[in-house]
Amino acid sequence: LLLPLLLLLLAPRVSGGLRWPRRRWPVPYRRFDYRPKTDPYCQARYTFCPTGSSIPVMKEEDVIEVYRLQAPVWEFKYGDLLGHLKIMHDAVGFKSSLTGKNYTMEWYELFQLGNCTFPHLRPGMDAPFWCNQGAACFYEGIDDAHWKANGTLVLVTTISGAMFNDMAQWVKYDNETGIYYETWTVRASPDKKSTVWFDSYECSKFILRTYQKLADLGAVFKKIQTNYTSIILFSGEPIYLGNETSIFGPQGNKTLAAAIRDFYSPFKPHQSVREFFVDIFKIIDHVFMNHQFYLFYNLEYWFLPMKSPYLKIIYEEVPLPVGSKASFGV
Repeated sequence: LLLPLLLLLLAPRVSGGLRWPRRRWPVPYRRFDYRPKTDPYCQARYTFCPTGSSIPVMKEEDVIEVYRLQAPVWEFKYGDLLGHLKIMHDAVGFKSSLTGKNYTMEWYELFQLGNCTFPHLRPGMDAPFWCNQGAACFYEGIDDAHWKANGTLVLVTTISGAMFNDMAQWVKYDNETGIYYETWTVRASPDKKSTVWFDSYECSKFILRTYQKLADLGAVFKKIQTNYTSIILFSGEPIYLGNETSIFGPQGNKTLAAAIRDFYSPFKPHQSVREFFVDIFKIIDHVFMNHQFYLFYNLEYWFLPMKSPYLKIIYEEVPLPVGSKASFGV
């Protein structure tokens, strides 16, 4: 049960009055009109999209192969270690028949997973400070060794150049409006039919949206099994708490503000082994003993009354979308 929290604590980071709950479940992911500038405080240990490029315009008559790409998270550093736990990262690959060029497209955190999942408690600032953005990355080439060695590289469909260009326009919209990474899926219980309170918004969801867009454009997908990783919290019905201003502002709830800061404190970047293990026990006390979790979603805070089994990593099948009869493809 502690493994997901341990992994998030070890993830790269920068060093540096209650209301009634909303009744619409899951809470819809909020889209924004523009992407805000990042604060200089937020520094990634690994550069986001270092070889990224713009998406090319394909000739409409081109035939483009689409590949499903999947590899263990942090495979470049830990090899297949997290693959044994089914903690996987997803991407999509393209190959142009006219030019022979390959391309990779993926969506991930600008400042690494730890920063997207937990905030920093900065001196002189009452509210937790979040370094959280996610974005699409497109670059030429497919690193066959990376995806094949410990993961998946498999053809899922073919599309026309015109469909690719339409998809590219959608990617631009999706990338400009869906800007925050959401690590957690929150459910009422392990039952597959249980209520989903909040849905995650991470790399696999971008790939699923991309596949669906291609299906909407007419792509026909092969009938192959496709599985994706989710980190799930289990909670009773969430309680809406408010936003940064209503909780931490001049007229805010000081008791609630202190409770939220206390909850997030053990998730800070650690400077010593002793400090790390002390904070692990604090996390156990909050989440497993007192059934507490504070979730930041859509720039708002929610209280999750946690319940057994508390959290779980699952690797479940999500079928590829079905295209129309008039679709272009295999």
